[in-house]
Amino acid sequence: MEDVIKELKEKFKGKILGWEEKSPKRYYVTISRDDLLEIVEFIFNKQKARFIIESGIDTPHGIEMLYHFSFDKLNKIITFKILLPKNKYEVESISILIPGASWIEREITELLGVEFLHHPDPGRLLLADDWPSGDYPLRQKVKSKK
Repeated sequence: MEDVIKELKEKFKGKILGWEEKSPKRYYVTISRDDLLEIVEFIFNKQKARFIIESGIDTPHGIEMLYHFSFDKLNKIITFKILLPKNKYEVESISILIPGASWIEREITELLGVEFLHHPDPGRLLLADDWPSGDYPLRQKVKSKK
């Protein structure tokens, strides 16, 4: 794993914004959304990591996107984190590199309102056709001040 980590750190030295080792098996790497496709292409195609899933979390600062990859033989997981600011919930779709990411990106679009740019099939997947536009079930509700 040290070789994989070393190669990743060297190749993307100026593009890694943060690095956390949560346990001996789990790493979190903060990157910019502008570098996402380049880094995903490298870890998936060059380093041969397996794509597990991507997920989104509504935080007070924006939506945090998490891209989870596994090195199965090494029993290690690397997660890339991107924060989408409140005024721009959009990021490139990784489904152009990893077709298996298509459905989860469609789910995240419907449930959190993230727009995945250049997604090959952005149609609805989970919510009813008459679901109100702009109503995202997994977004935190803003409490009004009284």
